[in-house]
Parts: sequence; structure tokens; C-alpha cells
Amino acid sequence: MITRILFPILIVIVLSDFYFDRQYLKRHIDRRWWIRPLWWFPGVAMAIFTIYLACSSAFIPDNMTLINTYLVLLGVVVVPKAVAALCSSLGLAWRKMRHQRRNWGNLAAFILSLGSLYICIYGFTAGFMKLEVRHVDLYFDDLPDSFDGYRMVHFSDAHVGTFNGWRKKLLQRDIDSINGQHADIILFTGDLQNIRPQELYPMQDILSSLKAKDGVVSVPGNHDYSEYSEESPSVEAANRKELIDRQRRWGWSVLLNSHLTVRRGNDSIVIVGEQNLEVPDSADFKKTMSGISPTDFVIFMQHNPKSWDRYVKADRRVRLMLSGHVHGGQIELFGWRPSSMMYHYDYGLHQESGRALYVTSGIGALVPFRFGIPAEIVVITLHKSSK
Repeated sequence: MITRILFPILIVIVLSDFYFDRQYLKRHIDRRWWIRPLWWFPGVAMAIFTIYLACSSAFIPDNMTLINTYLVLLGVVVVPKAVAALCSSLGLAWRKMRHQRRNWGNLAAFILSLGSLYICIYGFTAGFMKLEVRHVDLYFDDLPDSFDGYRMVHFSDAHVGTFNGWRKKLLQRDIDSINGQHADIILFTGDLQNIRPQELYPMQDILSSLKAKDGVVSVPGNHDYSEYSEESPSVEAANRKELIDRQRRWGWSVLLNSHLTVRRGNDSIVIVGEQNLEVPDSADFKKTMSGISPTDFVIFMQHNPKSWDRYVKADRRVRLMLSGHVHGGQIELFGWRPSSMMYHYDYGLHQESGRALYVTSGIGALVPFRFGIPAEIVVITLHKSSK
């Protein structure tokens, strides 16, 4: 993971320290020579830490405590210094261009670097601990009469390996909140694990306690394929099988390019579950929708919301699609999410032509950080539109 951004991080670390050293420390410090090495020490330590992590062959290191410690230090040490250097250097250029005496960029540097420090500290603490229960009412003309008022809980991206140690109580709270909704059905749209199914062992009692009248239905996410474990194909295949088998032992229905029918008297709806789109790409839309008639009311589960534009939207049988994967980018500033630059539908409810897509921010994440995008469970109530 760090390997992909190794050189940009090192450049940011070095340039930030070099700027302040040249502009302020070297020119204004006389006998206090020790201040310059003291200034450079955190940056040099972070550069060494970065190179050490980049030497790991695994995309996601087995020791998540190590990578999370690194990310916290990056947010506390590197980012505020980089923000300050950028603001100060731009202010310096403006001062010279306008022939001013004061570098107003230093004031901006102070304010924005404090802001970035606050975002980091809040995001890794209170931000990640927050949970919202979001209620969504959806109206459809063709909803079968017996399903008017049908309640579903949609949750996604549990990443249970992140809920180790003291965070286990957060997962317990989330599952208790889901059960507390007394929904007709619970729908999980993937990423139960981070790397491998062994993460689930300490959480089995919690996860297996999920209950709903029509059961728990799940589809796999990209992390559930164990491709981040850097092990042999046979071990990865065994891990994938274990993850699926374990869910089924809990009573969950795992849909792998397949579907199931929920009945109420003579009425029914179809829950469709497609495997992951893109990497690893095991999705098969044609197979998933095989045997479904044009008159069926279809709820489509797919971890990756990109499937909506790519396949789902063109098929009028699908009335509602549920996804996760993006986590809402885990950060939102003044209403803007960086993830919206990569995903057309990165978070929330989207409706068009009487059909709907909901992309949830999920309850967990590989990196335990959230700012402006809290964890959520979504209670969706289906309603029959009055004509």
C-alpha cells in the first residue's frame, strides 16, 4: 500500500523540512545549532519508517497496528508541516510579487496546519467511533401489496479485523443497533474481513447474533477474496471458501451471482446478489439475473456501485440497488468528498425514473479513520405508491 505512494511521501517530507530550514532556521539561528537537527529529526524518522513499510511485499501488512500507527504519525507530523510549507511558500511568492513586507501565508499556514491536525486527531478517535442509524423511505408503483411497509437493514464494509482490542465494543454496538431495528431482512453488501477469515474468529459470537424474520443475506466484497494476503492461490481459495462457509454456518444466505425469493402470501420480491465487480472481477450480471422475469420486483446487491452505470441501470427489472465499497471516502469537508472524483455514486441515495441506488458508508474500514462521514446502518422501508 505504501509502495504505491513512496516517492510522493518522501518528496513531501524532504521539501517541507528543507523549505523551513532554508527560509528560517539556517538564516536566523546563530549559536543554537541543535535546533536544526531537532527540526529535521521527525521528518527523517518518518522517511525511514516510510521506506521500511514500503519494503513489505504485502499490499496490506499483517500487522495493522503498525500501519495505523504510521498513518497517525503521518497525519500528526507530516501533513501539518506540508500544509504549512505550502501556505508559507505561496505567501512568500505573493509578498515578493507585490513587494509587501509581511508574508500573510504564514498566518494561513498556522490556521490550516492546526486544522489538518484537528482532522487527523478527531478522525482517528471520535470520528471513527460515531454511528448513525439512517432511515430511508422508498416508494414504488409496482411494489407487491404484501410488501408495503417492508423493512430492510442495509449495512456494509464491516472490516472486522479493524475492530480488534478496545474497538470490539464498537462492533458489538453496531450489531446490537442492527438487531434493534427489528427489520424483516438484513442485507450485507460485502467486505466482512480485511485480509483473511481468521479475523472473524474473535467476532463470531457477535456476527452470528444477527437475526431477522427473513434472515441475513450477504454478497462478497473485494476484501473477501483474500487476494491481499499474498499467499499461494490454493491458500487464497481455501480462505475464500472458509469465509463463505462460516457465514452460512451462522445462518446467512451468501449469494454468489445468484438470487433468492422472499414470499408474503401470493406476493414475492427477489433479492439478487452479484459477486464483486472489477478487482477481483468475479461479477456475472447475465448469470445473476438468469431466471428472473420482467414482472419480478428485484433488489440488487453488489459491493461496487460502479455496476449501476455499467449494467444495472439498463435492466428495468432492478428497482433498488444496494452497494458499499467506497465508505463515502471516509472524509467530507464542506460538503465535498474526494471519493466523488473517482466514483459517480460514492455515497447516499440516488433516484431516477422510479428506481433507486443506495451507497452506504459502511460500519467499518481498513483504516480506522472518519471525518464528516460517520459509520452508518441504513433502515430502508418499502412503500406502495398510491396512484
